[in-house]
Amino acid sequence: MHLQVLASGSGGNATLVRAADAALLVDAGLSGPAMQARLDAARLGLGGLDHVLVTHGHLDHARSAGVLARRNRALLHCSQAIMNNASIRRHKRLATLTIGSTAELPNARETDAVRVSPVEIPHDAPPTVAFKLEHAGRRAVILTDMGVPRPEVAARLRGAHVLVLEFNHDERMLAVGPYPATLKRRIAGNAGHLSNSQAARMLRDLADEHLHTLVLAHLSAHNNTPELALEAARGTLDELGLGHVRVLVASQDEVGENLEV
Repeated sequence: MHLQVLASGSGGNATLVRAADAALLVDAGLSGPAMQARLDAARLGLGGLDHVLVTHGHLDHARSAGVLARRNRALLHCSQAIMNNASIRRHKRLATLTIGSTAELPNARETDAVRVSPVEIPHDAPPTVAFKLEHAGRRAVILTDMGVPRPEVAARLRGAHVLVLEFNHDERMLAVGPYPATLKRRIAGNAGHLSNSQAARMLRDLADEHLHTLVLAHLSAHNNTPELALEAARGTLDELGLGHVRVLVASQDEVGENLEV
């Protein structure tokens, strides 16, 4: 199984997961043409997707999900609550995500499947989910847009070999930054986004001996820096005795490395 972050940040999010002959896209937060360009850059041409999964209804995650799924003749998986969203209903091949259960998502020939487990997390677009994806004994976890650390969530997602985890903002930068007070309260609230220190708390509960690569995701362009996020992540990994884990920062503008899970 391979994982490749195609875009990460408030401008749009998308992560490509490939396992054997199956290709899954988690979120499609860029425009349709921009998403297809990122897929092309990842060497997955038109028609190459088997499944599109949507974590929640905010546009930076769902913007082109319906269009992209239709163009690729892919099955679109989302919660019942957002099936009528304009970004979703453009595609008629829909499957309901059942939170708390595990689904088998096969490739086009139905000869192989990725196990996908959606786990609900606190965010102001309920329901919002994180995903654990499993194939041939390997596990990847994608966890962003979470308002507050929850040990019970970490317990269900623990054991990833590759972990994509939100490090959205530095608390001081957010407090003194240019955003209006209402937006600052939303970001820092229990249904907003994880700060670097909150993400580090989640990392303590998520990381174990299986983890070999950590991807820092959804960094704010105005309220965080890669250096601050890396410092928080590496400090936590060192405390856990996991200093060998590779740590990367996902980009808003460039397709990330194709990571072997």
